[in-house]
Amino acid sequence: MTQTTPDAPVRRQRAQIKVRTLRTDRWWLAPLLTFLALSAFLVYGVWAIIDGSYYFDPYIAPFSSPCLTTSCAEGARLFGWAPIGDWYTLPPGLLILGLPGGFRLTCYYYRKSYYRSFWLSPPACAVQEPHGKYSGETRFPLIMQNIHRYFFYAAIVIGAILSYDAILAVIHKPLGLGSWVLIANAVLIVAYTLSCHSCRHITAGRLNHFSRHPLRYRAWTFVSKLNAKHQPLAWASMFSVMGADLYVRLVAKGIIAFPYA
Repeated sequence: MTQTTPDAPVRRQRAQIKVRTLRTDRWWLAPLLTFLALSAFLVYGVWAIIDGSYYFDPYIAPFSSPCLTTSCAEGARLFGWAPIGDWYTLPPGLLILGLPGGFRLTCYYYRKSYYRSFWLSPPACAVQEPHGKYSGETRFPLIMQNIHRYFFYAAIVIGAILSYDAILAVIHKPLGLGSWVLIANAVLIVAYTLSCHSCRHITAGRLNHFSRHPLRYRAWTFVSKLNAKHQPLAWASMFSVMGADLYVRLVAKGIIAFPYA
């Protein structure tokens, strides 16, 4: 115990807890499930990049849209546009996956998720983390997380393209199950993108007087409601884009084949 005098301030020491945590619940379950889900998404993404079955008229797999090379099927190109010539021999999905991938990688919610599940920093509340030092996101490479706001603009473009692909699929094949799978995916992708914290800030986050900007205030109110659902939208859109992409590839491979595919 620290000895003090009447004129000296009392110095208190923090409680020294030797065990990692005093929690008795299954605190490890959430980070474990998150680790497995995100790992499955990453593994699928790698496979989707190298897989060549990404188009079945009028469906195009979301992981490969837009297809920008001359090696792409004509119907898979955005407005028939193919700016990348025959010299490009790598999978066409590599050209665009960095945009939506970068948006998710730097997303505020996903950062919390993989910090806890992959780096255990910390794995859960009231659980000691194994790292001795903490520098936050002030050093390389984590300081690069600040470019999230710029990935947001790219994600808006990708969301618009996926919506266009889905609408075309419904127009050309209204009874096709794949058309509505792509529509559902596009809705979730756009909702997740608009629920982003950066979108909320861009919409009206810097305004001092909402009364002077009624339209921006209404947009901010709408985005704020979506922002409250950012976590479930992040998961729903992740599984929807993976599911829609897999569905199109299975149809293109002939694994799913029935009159209304």
